[in-house]
Amino acid sequence: MAEVVNLRTARKRAVRSNAERQAAENRHAHGVSKSERTKTSADRDKANHLLDEHRIETGDHR
Repeated sequence: MAEVVNLRTARKRAVRSNAERQAAENRHAHGVSKSERTKTSADRDKANHLLDEHRIETGDHR
């Protein structure tokens, strides 16, 4: 037989897990120094720029 699940409890558990995930992302984003954030941002921008430089234009304007 299937296990009986209280939907209210399951919803609360899902909300808590989403809140914990968001808190972990915020701790990661706000727990670094400004110099580390700017370096990470610059590295990301450089990688995107390098990728765009090597993109092959097909001319079909999609």
